[in-house]
Amino acid sequence: MKAITVLSGGTGGARFLEGLLAGIRGGTLPGVEPDAVVTVVANTADDVWMHGLKICPDLDTVMYTLGDGNDRERGWGLRDETWSVKAELEAYGVEPTWFGLGDRDVATHLVRTQMLEAGYPLSAVTDALCERWLAPRHGTSVRLLPMTDDRVETHVVIADDAEPSGRRAVHFQEYWVRLHASVPAEQVVVVGQGDATPGPGVLEALAEADLVIVPPSNPVVSVGTILGVPGLREAVRATSAPVVGLSPIVGGRHVRGMAEQVLAAIGVEASAEAVGRHYGARSEGGVLDGWLVDSRDAAALPGLTAAGLRAAAVPLMMTDDAATAAMAAAAIDLVS
Repeated sequence: MKAITVLSGGTGGARFLEGLLAGIRGGTLPGVEPDAVVTVVANTADDVWMHGLKICPDLDTVMYTLGDGNDRERGWGLRDETWSVKAELEAYGVEPTWFGLGDRDVATHLVRTQMLEAGYPLSAVTDALCERWLAPRHGTSVRLLPMTDDRVETHVVIADDAEPSGRRAVHFQEYWVRLHASVPAEQVVVVGQGDATPGPGVLEALAEADLVIVPPSNPVVSVGTILGVPGLREAVRATSAPVVGLSPIVGGRHVRGMAEQVLAAIGVEASAEAVGRHYGARSEGGVLDGWLVDSRDAAALPGLTAAGLRAAAVPLMMTDDAATAAMAAAAIDLVS
């Protein structure tokens, strides 16, 4: 295997990618060449315009993490960050005050916004930003591609007695950052998705892959939004490469984020088996050949096998690069 394509959200996907790359460098992934190229197709439906700046949280989390610049304790943003801009905006009373941009992080968003306003597409802007973060560490062995150059934004419908309808839609960032996903999500609406087209290189990365991986990212608002771009689900189903996924649900709970809340909004149980069935087997019209669950969810294996999926149970906690590389190796073994 010399070409691996990964459909990634933010923190969970980025952590998995670190372990995957460690496994490639260490030669611990079965059948994977040491010079394999990893192409990351990243979710952009979390993107938001804030204070006149274009912010791409998942793209930046992957870029900072693989560029060894991320703040590991927070799980997002840059380490050694300062917050003077945020403090000054609050002093001026500029809303929203619940969304904090670090001073170093602002530089990334300024460069991105200037390039977008100059007419460059998001994919070209991402290439330019990655010249700083990815090229020095990985050369040409890692590529980061936005799922689309088009504007796509996830909104979450929540109850609101103050509205005539009794409901209102908030941007995903408000649901996650301000509300901390503490209220039930009644519906997930991905605005602009139906008119979007796959970003440059995305369809080729799937068609030419030797392996496609769905990491333990949110199946609704990360991987789900990628697969929802017209043509992308079909490309995953059509690739000649095996497609394997790893469950973000361990022991009936999400490891990080708000998968339980948004799974409930689409009527899917928060369990390893239910999420695997939600993605579905390619032999049955879905997108996966194999589905890896945690050892604690081994009881799900017969049901997953009955649904047409190759399935296995191994430890799925990404405690360090070695543990994550072992997860990647098990996923590859499952579909090799």
